[in-house]
Amino acid sequence: MSAPFTEAAGLPVNTAQPVLTYSPVTLSVPGRPVPLEIKVSAPVHGENLPVILLSHGHGASNFLASLHGYAPLANFWAAHGFVVLQPSHLDFTGLGLRDDAAGGPLFWRSRVEDLRFVLDHVDDIEAVVPGLPGRVDRSKIAAVGHSLGGHTVSLLAGMTVTDARDGSVLDLRDKRITASVIMAGPGSGDGLAAPAAGMFPDLAGSSFSQMTGQALVVVGENDHNPVFSEQDNWRADAYYRSPGPNKTLLTLFGAEHMFGGVSGYDAGETTDENPERVAAVRALIWAYLRSALDSDDPAWADAVAALTAQPTPWGRVEVAAGL
Repeated sequence: MSAPFTEAAGLPVNTAQPVLTYSPVTLSVPGRPVPLEIKVSAPVHGENLPVILLSHGHGASNFLASLHGYAPLANFWAAHGFVVLQPSHLDFTGLGLRDDAAGGPLFWRSRVEDLRFVLDHVDDIEAVVPGLPGRVDRSKIAAVGHSLGGHTVSLLAGMTVTDARDGSVLDLRDKRITASVIMAGPGSGDGLAAPAAGMFPDLAGSSFSQMTGQALVVVGENDHNPVFSEQDNWRADAYYRSPGPNKTLLTLFGAEHMFGGVSGYDAGETTDENPERVAAVRALIWAYLRSALDSDDPAWADAVAALTAQPTPWGRVEVAAGL
C-alpha cells in the first residue's frame, strides 16, 4: 500500500509558505569566460531572511550540476525561511568548458571565486528580484555544497590546498560565512586513490588541518567509491581531521552519494532514490543552520531529539570534542 511522501520525514520544522523563484540573475565577472548566472529562491513573506549559498556538484548530468539542479533542497529551504542563491559554476556541462578551458574540468578555484563574487553583490541580486528588496539579513550567511560543491564550501571554511607545481598553500576562507554544510565532499588529499589523483591532481593537495570554521559534515553510510579512496570514511575527513569543537557529523544510514536524490526530483543519477531520506536530510540541515546562525534558536536541538526518538532513525549525529 502506498503512502504519501512527507516534507520533513517526521522532523520538526516551521510552517512552509509559498516560494518565489527568479532566474537567472546575471552578473558580469571580469576575466570569467561567461557571465555568472544565479537562481534565487525565497519565501514570499518574512523579513530579516538568512542566506544560503548553494554550490552544486560536478556530476555527469546535463543540467542538475548547475542552477537548474537541487530543487528538493532549494525549494524546501526557501519555503522555510531562507534566501537560497544558486550559481552555475564553470563546470556546468551546458557551458561546454570542461574539456578545453583553463581551470577545467573541476574549476575548483573559480568555484570559490563565484561564491565570493555572489557575496560581494548581494545588494545587486536583492535589488533585481521582485518582492525581495529590504528583506535579506546580510549578517546571517551560510554555505552549503554537495560533492565537489562540498570541496568548494570546505575551502571557504578554511580547508587549504597545496599547489603541486610550486608548493604554495592556498587559504581561501571567507569570514562572511558563519556556518557551512559539507555534503559528501572530497576528503583529504593524502587519502585520495591514485586513479582519482591522476584525473584530478588538485584534489591531492587538500588538507583540513586549518579548517576552523563552524561546519556540519553530512555523509552517507554507504558512500564508498574505491576510485576516489580506499578509506571507508574518507568523505568524513572534514569532521575528523579539522581542528576545533565546532564540527558536527551527520551520518545518514543506508545513504549513498546522492542521499536519496538531493540533486533533483526523480534524478536518474541517484543510485539510492528515497524521497523520505531527502526530506530528512534537508530538514536536518535546515535545523542546523537555523541554530548555527542564531544561537537562541532551538531548531537543531529539537531536530536531534526528534531524530533520536524515531523508531527507525534516518541517521546519527556526532559532535567533535576538538583537536
